[in-house]
Amino acid sequence: MPIKLAIPKETARGERRVALDPSVAARFAQTGIEVLLQKGAGNEAHFPDEAYTEARVVEDAKALLGEADIVVKVAPPTVEEVNQMKDGALMAGFFHAHKHTDVVQALQKKKITAFAMELIPRISRAQSMDALSSQAAVGGYKAALMGADLSCRFFPMLTTAAGTIRPAKVVVIGAGVAGLQAIATARRLGALVEAYDVRSATREQVESLGARFIDLGVQAEGEGGYARELTDEEKAQQQEALAQHVAQADVLITTAAVPGRQAPVLIPQKMVSGMKPGAVIIDLAAESGGNCELTKPGKTVTRGGVTIHGPENVASQVALHASEMYAKNLFNFLTPMLPEGRLELNWDDEVIAQSCLTHEGAIRHEATRSLIEGAKS
Repeated sequence: MPIKLAIPKETARGERRVALDPSVAARFAQTGIEVLLQKGAGNEAHFPDEAYTEARVVEDAKALLGEADIVVKVAPPTVEEVNQMKDGALMAGFFHAHKHTDVVQALQKKKITAFAMELIPRISRAQSMDALSSQAAVGGYKAALMGADLSCRFFPMLTTAAGTIRPAKVVVIGAGVAGLQAIATARRLGALVEAYDVRSATREQVESLGARFIDLGVQAEGEGGYARELTDEEKAQQQEALAQHVAQADVLITTAAVPGRQAPVLIPQKMVSGMKPGAVIIDLAAESGGNCELTKPGKTVTRGGVTIHGPENVASQVALHASEMYAKNLFNFLTPMLPEGRLELNWDDEVIAQSCLTHEGAIRHEATRSLIEGAKS
C-alpha cells in the first residue's frame, strides 16, 4: 500500500495559500506517494482541482484526514483537524506552538509526528527547506508596495512640468530576508533607502542592494542567524540614535521578529511623534505584537499625522507564488524521509531532530515542552 499524502483546504481566517501546488503534488506522485486533495483546496491560490492531474480529489476534510498517512498544511491545524487524523500519522506545516498549546496537546494524544516548518534549523544544508525565509521574502516585497500605496509621496524622483520632485526616503529596520527584499523592492521603485540591523554582518548585503547602512554603534550577533536580545543600556543607545533617522523617513518598514517570541518594540510612541506629517510605518512584525508601540495588528491607524499599518499574514496576499515556494520547501524537507516511498525518520539528522514538535505522544521541542508541562505543574 502506498503512503497517502493529503492536501487539506486551509481553514484559518484569511489564509489563501495551499500547502502543495499542482507541480509539486505531481513530483510527490512520481516518487510512489498517493496524493489526496480536498476539493477546492487550491482555489484561493488560483490552482483549480483540475490542475492537480496526479491527485485524487476527496470531497470533505474529515474523509481526507482520516485516510492520510501524511498531512501537509500551511497554517496551524485546529484541534478538530488533529482529532480527525489517524493515530500515529505525520503532519508538516507551521504550528506556532507557543500560541496553540491546545493543538500540541491534541497532537500528543493522537501520537502524531508533527514537524514544524518554523523550527527547521538555519544551516546551509536546509536552505532549500527554509519556509520562514521563502515566506518572509514575500512579506518584504509586499511591505514596500504597501508603503508606496499608503504614502502621500512619490517613491522615485520625477521631472515634471511642475518641476523636479525629490525621491522618497525609506528606512528599513531589520536586514533579514524580509528586510532585504523590502530594500530591493523600494530601490526598484526609485526610493532612497537606509537600513539598520543590530547584526553588523548585514552591512555588506544592505549596501549591495544600493541602500545606505545605518551604523548606531550597537552590535548583537546571535546564534542561528538571529540577533540576540539587547541589554537595557543598548536599547536606550539604539533608540536615541535611531530616532534621528526615523524622523527623516517618509516610509518606515520594520521587520524585526524572532519565531516563538514577542516582537521587540523598537519604535516607541515618542519616536512616532517625531516623524514628519504624512509619514507611513509598515510593521511586518504586527502578528507577534509589532515593532511599533502604536501598531494595531490587522489594522491601519493614524497618530499625529503618521499612518501605522499592521498587516497580518502578508504572504497570503501573494498566494500563488507563496504557495509554489512553500510547496518546494515541503518537498525538499519531506522527500529525504521517503526513500522509495517508505517513511524512514533518521533522528541523527539535525534537520529532522530539531524541527520535530511531537512524536509518539512526547513533545520533542524543548521550549514547547517547558511551556506546556511547566503550566501543568
